[in-house]
Amino acid sequence: MPNSPPPFNRLSSTCFAFRGYNFENLGRTPELLAHAQYGPLVRRRLIECGEIAGRNVGREVNLVRRVESRIEPDLSAYVDAVALIIAAEMAQLDILRELFHVELEQSQSYFGYSLGEIVALCASGALSIEDAVGIPTSLADDTASLAATCQLAVVFCRKQELPLKVVQQCCIETNQEGDEMVGVSAVLSPNSVLIIGEGTSLERCRQKMAGRIPARIFFKINEHRWPPMHTPLVWRKSINTRAAMFMAKMESGLTVPQPPVLSMVTGKRSYDEINLRDTIYRWVDQPQLLWAVVYETLRSGVETIVHIGPGPNIIPATYHRLADNVQIQTRGSLGSRTLSTFVNRPWLKSLLPERAALLRAPMIQHIMIEDWLLAQEF
Repeated sequence: MPNSPPPFNRLSSTCFAFRGYNFENLGRTPELLAHAQYGPLVRRRLIECGEIAGRNVGREVNLVRRVESRIEPDLSAYVDAVALIIAAEMAQLDILRELFHVELEQSQSYFGYSLGEIVALCASGALSIEDAVGIPTSLADDTASLAATCQLAVVFCRKQELPLKVVQQCCIETNQEGDEMVGVSAVLSPNSVLIIGEGTSLERCRQKMAGRIPARIFFKINEHRWPPMHTPLVWRKSINTRAAMFMAKMESGLTVPQPPVLSMVTGKRSYDEINLRDTIYRWVDQPQLLWAVVYETLRSGVETIVHIGPGPNIIPATYHRLADNVQIQTRGSLGSRTLSTFVNRPWLKSLLPERAALLRAPMIQHIMIEDWLLAQEF
Protein backbone atom coordinates (compact mmCIF):
# COMPACT_ATOMS: atom_id res chain seq x y z
CA MET A 1 0.00 0.00 0.00
CA PRO A 2 1.29 3.53 -0.75
CA ASN A 3 2.20 5.90 2.05
CA SER A 4 -0.61 8.22 3.16
CA PRO A 5 -3.09 7.37 0.41
CA PRO A 6 -5.85 9.83 -0.43
CA PRO A 7 -7.76 11.06 1.51
CA PHE A 8 -5.01 11.00 4.16
CA ASN A 9 -2.39 13.01 2.31
CA ARG A 10 -3.57 16.33 3.79
CA LEU A 11 -3.68 15.50 7.48
CA SER A 12 -3.08 19.08 8.58
CA SER A 13 -6.66 19.86 7.52
CA THR A 14 -8.13 16.51 8.58
CA CYS A 15 -10.02 15.84 11.80
CA PHE A 16 -10.88 12.41 13.23
CA ALA A 17 -14.29 12.08 14.92
CA PHE A 18 -15.02 9.18 17.30
CA ARG A 19 -18.55 7.93 17.93
CA GLY A 20 -20.01 7.04 21.31
CA TYR A 21 -22.51 4.49 22.63
CA ASN A 22 -25.62 3.71 20.60
CA PHE A 23 -28.28 1.01 20.81
CA GLU A 24 -26.41 -0.67 17.90
CA ASN A 25 -22.65 -0.98 18.31
CA LEU A 26 -21.39 -3.74 16.02
CA GLY A 27 -21.40 -1.76 12.80
CA ARG A 28 -19.16 -3.48 10.24
CA THR A 29 -16.76 -4.82 12.87
CA PRO A 30 -17.67 -8.45 12.02
CA GLU A 31 -16.58 -7.82 8.43
CA LEU A 32 -13.35 -6.18 9.54
CA LEU A 33 -12.66 -9.09 11.90
CA ALA A 34 -13.19 -11.59 9.08
CA HIS A 35 -10.97 -9.64 6.66
CA ALA A 36 -7.69 -11.35 5.75
CA GLN A 37 -5.52 -8.25 6.34
CA TYR A 38 -7.51 -6.35 8.94
CA GLY A 39 -8.68 -9.30 11.00
CA PRO A 40 -5.52 -9.88 13.10
CA LEU A 41 -5.41 -6.20 14.15
CA VAL A 42 -9.09 -6.15 15.04
CA ARG A 43 -8.81 -9.42 16.96
CA ARG A 44 -5.84 -8.09 18.92
CA ARG A 45 -7.81 -5.06 20.13
CA LEU A 46 -10.95 -7.05 20.90
CA ILE A 47 -8.95 -9.45 23.07
CA GLU A 48 -7.05 -6.64 24.78
CA CYS A 49 -10.11 -4.53 25.62
CA GLY A 50 -12.17 -7.58 26.59
CA GLU A 51 -9.49 -8.72 29.03
CA ILE A 52 -9.19 -5.25 30.59
CA ALA A 53 -12.95 -5.01 31.00
CA GLY A 54 -13.13 -8.55 32.42
CA ARG A 55 -10.51 -7.78 35.06
CA ASN A 56 -12.45 -4.70 36.16
CA VAL A 57 -15.87 -6.33 36.42
CA GLY A 58 -14.77 -9.77 37.59
CA ARG A 59 -16.29 -11.80 34.77
CA GLU A 60 -15.42 -12.89 31.26
CA VAL A 61 -15.91 -10.31 28.51
CA ASN A 62 -15.38 -12.19 25.24
CA LEU A 63 -15.62 -9.56 22.52
CA VAL A 64 -14.29 -11.82 19.76
CA ARG A 65 -17.07 -14.32 20.32
CA ARG A 66 -19.67 -11.54 20.45
CA VAL A 67 -18.48 -9.99 17.18
CA GLU A 68 -18.15 -13.31 15.37
CA SER A 69 -21.67 -14.25 16.50
CA ARG A 70 -22.97 -10.78 15.57
CA ILE A 71 -24.66 -10.41 18.97
CA GLU A 72 -25.46 -6.77 19.67
CA PRO A 73 -24.72 -5.88 23.31
CA ASP A 74 -27.89 -4.45 24.86
CA LEU A 75 -28.07 -2.58 28.16
CA SER A 76 -27.72 -5.84 30.08
CA ALA A 77 -24.28 -6.11 28.43
CA TYR A 78 -23.33 -2.44 28.68
CA VAL A 79 -19.83 -3.38 29.83
CA ASP A 80 -19.36 -5.30 26.59
CA ALA A 81 -20.73 -2.38 24.55
CA VAL A 82 -18.28 0.08 26.10
CA ALA A 83 -15.29 -2.22 25.61
CA LEU A 84 -16.41 -3.11 22.07
CA ILE A 85 -16.66 0.51 20.94
CA ILE A 86 -13.21 1.32 22.30
CA ALA A 87 -11.70 -1.81 20.75
CA ALA A 88 -13.32 -1.20 17.34
CA GLU A 89 -12.18 2.41 17.21
CA MET A 90 -8.62 1.71 18.29
CA ALA A 91 -8.44 -1.18 15.79
CA GLN A 92 -9.50 1.08 12.95
CA LEU A 93 -6.69 3.47 13.84
CA ASP A 94 -4.25 0.55 14.06
CA ILE A 95 -5.21 -0.47 10.53
CA LEU A 96 -4.66 3.04 9.20
CA ARG A 97 -1.32 3.31 10.95
CA GLU A 98 0.11 -0.16 10.31
CA LEU A 99 -1.31 -1.07 6.90
CA PHE A 100 -1.78 2.32 5.25
CA HIS A 101 1.10 4.15 7.00
CA VAL A 102 -1.08 7.11 8.00
CA GLU A 103 0.76 9.37 10.45
CA LEU A 104 -2.26 10.02 12.62
CA GLU A 105 -0.47 12.36 15.00
CA GLN A 106 -0.07 14.82 12.11
CA SER A 107 -3.83 15.37 11.80
CA GLN A 108 -5.36 18.69 12.82
CA SER A 109 -7.37 17.36 15.77
CA TYR A 110 -9.46 14.58 17.29
CA PHE A 111 -12.83 14.80 18.96
CA GLY A 112 -15.45 12.36 20.13
CA TYR A 113 -19.05 12.30 21.23
CA SER A 114 -19.55 10.87 24.74
CA LEU A 115 -17.45 7.68 25.03
CA GLY A 116 -15.78 8.73 21.78
CA GLU A 117 -13.96 11.50 23.65
CA ILE A 118 -12.37 8.93 25.94
CA VAL A 119 -11.17 7.00 22.87
CA ALA A 120 -9.87 10.20 21.29
CA LEU A 121 -7.83 10.91 24.43
CA CYS A 122 -6.49 7.36 24.39
CA ALA A 123 -5.63 7.53 20.68
CA SER A 124 -3.83 10.85 21.22
CA GLY A 125 -1.61 9.39 23.95
CA ALA A 126 -3.19 11.26 26.87
CA LEU A 127 -4.88 8.16 28.36
CA SER A 128 -3.60 4.60 28.50
CA ILE A 129 -5.77 1.84 27.08
CA GLU A 130 -5.98 0.36 30.60
CA ASP A 131 -7.53 3.56 31.96
CA ALA A 132 -9.66 4.28 28.89
CA VAL A 133 -11.31 0.86 29.14
CA GLY A 134 -10.98 0.17 32.85
CA ILE A 135 -12.65 3.22 34.36
CA PRO A 136 -15.81 3.32 32.17
CA THR A 137 -16.33 -0.43 32.43
CA SER A 138 -15.89 -0.36 36.22
CA LEU A 139 -18.86 2.02 36.39
CA ALA A 140 -20.82 0.58 33.46
CA ASP A 141 -23.19 -1.73 35.34
CA ASP A 142 -24.34 1.01 37.70
CA THR A 143 -24.60 3.50 34.84
CA ALA A 144 -26.74 1.10 32.79
CA SER A 145 -29.00 0.38 35.78
CA LEU A 146 -30.09 4.03 35.77
CA ALA A 147 -31.53 3.63 32.27
CA ALA A 148 -34.50 1.53 33.44
CA THR A 149 -36.48 4.58 34.58
CA CYS A 150 -35.20 7.03 31.94
CA GLN A 151 -36.37 8.29 28.58
CA LEU A 152 -34.39 10.31 26.05
CA ALA A 153 -36.01 13.03 23.95
CA VAL A 154 -34.79 15.18 21.09
CA VAL A 155 -36.18 18.64 21.78
CA PHE A 156 -36.18 21.11 18.90
CA CYS A 157 -37.79 24.22 17.50
CA ARG A 158 -38.17 24.79 13.76
CA LYS A 159 -38.71 28.56 13.75
CA GLN A 160 -36.21 29.97 16.24
CA GLU A 161 -33.22 29.17 18.38
CA LEU A 162 -33.97 27.09 21.44
CA PRO A 163 -32.82 29.23 24.39
CA LEU A 164 -30.59 26.88 26.37
CA LYS A 165 -30.91 28.86 29.61
CA VAL A 166 -34.69 28.57 29.47
CA VAL A 167 -34.45 24.82 28.84
CA GLN A 168 -32.05 24.41 31.75
CA GLN A 169 -34.23 26.51 34.02
CA CYS A 170 -37.23 24.33 33.17
CA CYS A 171 -35.17 21.25 34.07
CA ILE A 172 -34.17 22.78 37.39
CA GLU A 173 -37.75 23.70 38.25
CA THR A 174 -38.92 20.20 37.32
CA ASN A 175 -36.28 18.69 39.60
CA GLN A 176 -37.60 20.81 42.47
CA GLU A 177 -41.03 19.19 42.25
CA GLY A 178 -40.20 15.73 43.53
CA ASP A 179 -37.76 12.84 43.37
CA GLU A 180 -37.72 12.44 39.56
CA MET A 181 -34.93 14.25 37.74
CA VAL A 182 -34.36 15.55 34.21
CA GLY A 183 -31.36 17.15 32.53
CA VAL A 184 -29.89 18.29 29.21
CA SER A 185 -27.49 15.65 27.90
CA ALA A 186 -26.30 17.31 24.68
CA VAL A 187 -26.57 20.53 22.71
CA LEU A 188 -26.93 19.39 19.11
CA SER A 189 -27.47 22.78 17.47
CA PRO A 190 -28.81 26.24 18.34
CA ASN A 191 -32.35 24.88 17.96
CA SER A 192 -32.05 21.32 19.31
CA VAL A 193 -30.96 19.49 22.46
CA LEU A 194 -31.08 16.00 23.92
CA ILE A 195 -32.83 15.69 27.27
CA ILE A 196 -32.98 12.63 29.52
CA GLY A 197 -35.57 12.37 32.26
CA GLU A 198 -37.01 9.94 34.80
CA GLY A 199 -40.67 8.99 35.00
CA THR A 200 -42.98 11.89 34.19
CA SER A 201 -40.25 14.54 34.39
CA LEU A 202 -39.89 14.88 30.60
CA GLU A 203 -43.56 15.69 30.14
CA ARG A 204 -43.59 18.16 33.02
CA CYS A 205 -40.48 19.83 31.63
CA ARG A 206 -42.10 20.00 28.18
CA GLN A 207 -45.14 21.77 29.60
CA LYS A 208 -42.93 24.36 31.29
CA MET A 209 -41.03 25.04 28.07
CA ALA A 210 -44.25 25.41 26.09
CA GLY A 211 -45.29 28.20 28.44
CA ARG A 212 -41.97 30.05 28.17
CA ILE A 213 -41.02 29.80 24.49
CA PRO A 214 -43.40 31.43 21.99
CA ALA A 215 -42.59 29.15 19.03
CA ARG A 216 -43.78 25.55 18.93
CA ILE A 217 -41.45 23.12 20.73
CA PHE A 218 -41.22 19.55 19.49
CA PHE A 219 -40.43 16.61 21.80
CA LYS A 220 -39.42 13.42 20.01
CA ILE A 221 -39.17 10.55 22.52
CA ASN A 222 -36.66 7.86 21.57
CA GLU A 223 -37.99 4.32 21.76
CA HIS A 224 -34.79 2.94 23.32
CA ARG A 225 -33.50 3.18 26.88
CA TRP A 226 -30.33 5.19 27.42
CA PRO A 227 -27.89 5.50 30.32
CA PRO A 228 -28.30 9.11 31.49
CA MET A 229 -24.68 10.14 30.93
CA HIS A 230 -23.82 13.85 30.87
CA THR A 231 -26.76 14.72 33.11
CA PRO A 232 -27.24 15.15 36.88
CA LEU A 233 -29.05 11.79 36.89
CA VAL A 234 -25.68 10.06 37.30
CA TRP A 235 -25.55 11.52 40.81
CA ARG A 236 -27.99 8.75 41.81
CA LYS A 237 -25.11 6.26 41.85
CA SER A 238 -22.34 8.80 42.50
CA ILE A 239 -20.94 7.97 39.05
CA ASN A 240 -19.20 11.34 38.81
CA THR A 241 -17.41 11.26 42.16
CA ARG A 242 -16.47 7.59 41.82
CA ALA A 243 -15.04 8.32 38.38
CA ALA A 244 -13.03 11.16 39.92
CA MET A 245 -11.63 8.78 42.55
CA PHE A 246 -10.61 6.28 39.88
CA MET A 247 -8.96 9.04 37.85
CA ALA A 248 -7.09 10.35 40.87
CA LYS A 249 -5.28 7.01 41.05
CA MET A 250 -4.70 6.36 37.35
CA GLU A 251 -1.15 6.51 36.02
CA SER A 252 -1.97 8.20 32.70
CA GLY A 253 -3.52 11.61 32.11
CA LEU A 254 -0.42 13.81 32.41
CA THR A 255 0.41 14.05 28.71
CA VAL A 256 -0.72 16.73 26.26
CA PRO A 257 -2.84 15.05 23.56
CA GLN A 258 -1.18 14.80 20.15
CA PRO A 259 -2.97 15.68 17.98
CA PRO A 260 -5.04 18.10 20.09
CA VAL A 261 -8.43 16.86 21.29
CA LEU A 262 -11.49 19.10 21.16
CA SER A 263 -13.53 18.66 24.32
CA MET A 264 -17.32 18.31 24.34
CA VAL A 265 -17.23 19.92 27.79
CA THR A 266 -15.69 23.19 26.59
CA GLY A 267 -16.14 23.08 22.82
CA LYS A 268 -12.45 23.89 22.36
CA ARG A 269 -8.93 22.46 22.49
CA SER A 270 -8.77 22.63 26.24
CA TYR A 271 -6.66 19.64 27.30
CA ASP A 272 -3.16 20.23 28.61
CA GLU A 273 -0.75 18.20 30.74
CA ILE A 274 -2.67 18.67 34.00
CA ASN A 275 -6.37 19.35 33.40
CA LEU A 276 -7.54 16.04 31.93
CA ARG A 277 -8.96 14.77 35.24
CA ASP A 278 -10.84 18.00 35.94
CA THR A 279 -12.27 18.13 32.43
CA ILE A 280 -13.39 14.50 32.32
CA TYR A 281 -14.96 14.94 35.76
CA ARG A 282 -17.21 17.58 34.19
CA TRP A 283 -17.72 15.33 31.14
CA VAL A 284 -19.57 12.82 33.34
CA ASP A 285 -22.52 14.99 34.40
CA GLN A 286 -22.49 18.07 32.13
CA PRO A 287 -24.02 18.31 28.62
CA GLN A 288 -22.05 17.41 25.51
CA LEU A 289 -21.48 20.63 23.54
CA LEU A 290 -21.60 18.98 20.13
CA TRP A 291 -22.65 22.15 18.33
CA ALA A 292 -19.72 24.12 19.77
CA VAL A 293 -17.26 21.45 18.60
CA VAL A 294 -18.82 21.29 15.13
CA TYR A 295 -18.53 25.06 14.80
CA GLU A 296 -14.92 24.99 16.04
CA THR A 297 -13.95 22.50 13.32
CA LEU A 298 -15.53 24.72 10.66
CA ARG A 299 -13.90 27.82 12.07
CA SER A 300 -10.47 26.17 12.20
CA GLY A 301 -10.46 25.27 8.51
CA VAL A 302 -10.99 21.49 8.63
CA GLU A 303 -11.53 20.13 5.11
CA THR A 304 -11.97 16.41 5.82
CA ILE A 305 -13.60 14.62 8.75
CA VAL A 306 -12.84 10.92 9.17
CA HIS A 307 -15.55 9.19 11.20
CA ILE A 308 -14.09 6.46 13.41
CA GLY A 309 -16.10 3.67 15.01
CA PRO A 310 -18.75 1.08 14.22
CA GLY A 311 -21.65 2.71 12.38
CA PRO A 312 -21.01 6.42 13.10
CA ASN A 313 -24.30 8.21 13.63
CA ILE A 314 -24.86 11.43 15.56
CA ILE A 315 -21.72 13.31 14.45
CA PRO A 316 -22.07 12.83 10.67
CA ALA A 317 -25.83 13.41 10.95
CA THR A 318 -25.19 16.78 12.62
CA TYR A 319 -22.79 17.92 9.89
CA HIS A 320 -25.05 16.72 7.07
CA ARG A 321 -28.09 18.43 8.57
CA LEU A 322 -26.13 21.68 8.90
CA ALA A 323 -24.85 21.38 5.32
CA ASP A 324 -28.37 20.87 4.03
CA ASN A 325 -29.62 23.90 5.96
CA VAL A 326 -26.80 26.08 4.66
CA GLN A 327 -27.52 25.06 1.08
CA ILE A 328 -31.21 25.78 1.51
CA GLN A 329 -30.52 29.20 3.01
CA THR A 330 -28.05 30.19 0.29
CA ARG A 331 -29.86 28.70 -2.70
CA GLY A 332 -30.95 31.45 -5.03
CA SER A 333 -28.55 34.00 -3.59
CA LEU A 334 -25.22 32.26 -4.11
CA GLY A 335 -24.44 29.50 -6.56
CA SER A 336 -22.25 26.64 -5.33
CA ARG A 337 -19.23 27.86 -7.29
CA THR A 338 -19.66 31.41 -6.07
CA LEU A 339 -20.19 30.18 -2.51
CA SER A 340 -16.95 28.18 -2.65
CA THR A 341 -15.01 31.24 -3.82
CA PHE A 342 -16.71 33.41 -1.24
CA VAL A 343 -15.77 31.21 1.71
CA ASN A 344 -12.30 30.01 0.75
CA ARG A 345 -10.72 33.45 0.26
CA PRO A 346 -8.85 34.09 3.53
CA TRP A 347 -8.80 37.85 3.12
CA LEU A 348 -12.52 37.92 2.45
CA LYS A 349 -13.27 35.54 5.28
CA SER A 350 -11.53 37.88 7.73
CA LEU A 351 -14.00 40.59 6.81
CA LEU A 352 -17.03 38.45 7.45
CA PRO A 353 -18.82 37.93 10.76
CA GLU A 354 -17.57 34.99 12.78
CA ARG A 355 -20.59 32.90 11.89
CA ALA A 356 -19.59 32.90 8.23
CA ALA A 357 -17.63 29.73 9.04
CA LEU A 358 -20.94 27.87 8.92
CA LEU A 359 -20.97 28.39 5.16
CA ARG A 360 -18.15 25.86 4.92
CA ALA A 361 -20.36 22.97 6.05
CA PRO A 362 -21.36 21.80 2.53
CA MET A 363 -17.70 21.68 1.49
CA ILE A 364 -16.48 19.30 4.18
CA GLN A 365 -15.53 15.84 2.92
CA HIS A 366 -16.79 13.05 5.21
CA ILE A 367 -15.27 9.56 5.28
CA MET A 368 -16.86 6.66 7.13
CA ILE A 369 -13.68 4.78 7.84
CA GLU A 370 -15.12 1.27 8.15
CA ASP A 371 -16.78 1.67 4.74
CA TRP A 372 -13.58 3.10 3.27
CA LEU A 373 -11.47 0.25 4.65
CA LEU A 374 -13.76 -2.44 3.29
CA ALA A 375 -13.74 -0.79 -0.14
CA GLN A 376 -9.94 -1.05 -0.47
CA GLU A 377 -8.33 -3.73 -2.61
CA PHE A 378 -5.18 -5.58 -1.61
